[in-house]
Amino acid sequence: MPRARKGSAPRRGGQRSGGGARSSTQADSGSSEDEAASEARSTTSECPSLLSTAAEESFGGDAVDEQGQQEDLEEKLKEYVDCLTDKSAKTRQGALESLRLALAAHLLSDFLLERRLTVADALEKCLKKGKGEEQALAAAVLGLLCVQLGPGPKGEELFHSLQPLLVSVLSDSTASPAVRLHVSVPCPVTPFLHLIPKQRHGFHLPPGSPAPRVSPVAGNPGSPSDHGLALPSSQQCASALGLGCYVAATDVQDLVSCLTCLEGVFSRSCGVGGSTAPVVPVSLQGLLCAALQAWALLLTICPSAHISRILDRQLPRLPQLLSSESVNLRMAAGETIALLFELTRDLEPTELRLLLPRPPSLPLQEDFVYEDMEALCSTLRTLATDSNKYRAKADRRRQRSTFRSVLHFVEGGECEEETVRFGLEVLYVDSWARRRVYAAFKDALGSGMHHHLQNNELLRDIFGLGPVLVLDATALKACKISRFEKHLYNAAAFKARTKARSRVRDKRADIL
Repeated sequence: MPRARKGSAPRRGGQRSGGGARSSTQADSGSSEDEAASEARSTTSECPSLLSTAAEESFGGDAVDEQGQQEDLEEKLKEYVDCLTDKSAKTRQGALESLRLALAAHLLSDFLLERRLTVADALEKCLKKGKGEEQALAAAVLGLLCVQLGPGPKGEELFHSLQPLLVSVLSDSTASPAVRLHVSVPCPVTPFLHLIPKQRHGFHLPPGSPAPRVSPVAGNPGSPSDHGLALPSSQQCASALGLGCYVAATDVQDLVSCLTCLEGVFSRSCGVGGSTAPVVPVSLQGLLCAALQAWALLLTICPSAHISRILDRQLPRLPQLLSSESVNLRMAAGETIALLFELTRDLEPTELRLLLPRPPSLPLQEDFVYEDMEALCSTLRTLATDSNKYRAKADRRRQRSTFRSVLHFVEGGECEEETVRFGLEVLYVDSWARRRVYAAFKDALGSGMHHHLQNNELLRDIFGLGPVLVLDATALKACKISRFEKHLYNAAAFKARTKARSRVRDKRADIL
């Protein structure tokens, strides 16, 4: 069974009156400009639960047609798997793309269990011999395979077999110039591994066993001009490494190894001293963003003793990324800082002593206090009110929305709650850990996220949704509403949203 994760406990109150399970997850943050967005969200939360198209087709269709469609799908999947070993690179890329779309849109664990070794061998060849786009697609398929197989022995075996290849694409200096990455920032995690509890969050360290050996990330620092182009293959490998470790890894050595590799990637862009980060080439910004997000995902299942050391090492350096030229990297850095503050506030007072240098005679401080809080809040406030015209309008809107939430949490310790509705169920988001977990799965599954939330036991266990809901055709028909009722509701919601925004439209300058 999947291990429990931080922030995955279901909310109190059980199920809603509409039959949806109340739980907490990550949701897509709206791009609203002011507090009217929260009022609009509260209005839409009262809308009757609508069935997704996938649910209607799955439960409302004829059983014979469903069986025939499933057989046709499996036949196509067999062809895709066979084409993974074709001599033509274009054919392999087409098969990988088709397989990726199928894994994201359907639940195919039974089909994959019988062919996992064949698929794993084909992906290994694509990662070893493929170039650019083929490597990126193979890494994306690997992440989806881990989601399909789950955290059992089969999924762990798949992850262990391909983990070295993912790391080599990220950090091996012998890789091709197009996917080569030069990093030389080792993460000193070995000296304090003895502080990690023997069993926490599914990881187990046998008593008396030596601390795991973690090899530093390979490569040479080089100058920015020496970097090869960070094509999507490196980004996908970073994302697949984080997602695969989150789902399939059960050993603390695997977790520490992946954290070390990912931390070494984005730490290269953080200066050792000062408040300004080195200039990062545009070609590497996407890779740094992917590595930082994958690293933050693994922090949500990291033991507390390890987190205390990471905070001491990275929290003073991450604010440097807030001055990056990439809006995505700035937002990823802001969200990661909020996550670190959230994890810090969950530490025990005895663990905070490791972060706060003070004589043992003084009483412990229950709340973590960041030394440069004033400078950090000033930077976050500037980004939350940024109106520079040289930035794209959509980027400014996304940035302001994200950093308003980050600033609100850093100053007040409150995370804005958001909701995601799928089928008859509603998921609630009330922590930065859940935001990161949901975003990671959403990036991998895309439009198939709702289908997996409804039917994938792994995701339902992570987000505390309980067993899969089994509904008959009568129940589904009773929950459907007519097109006219949908139109009336949309009109009422539009009117309420317009009024709410109009009341504060002239007060934007006073809203962070």
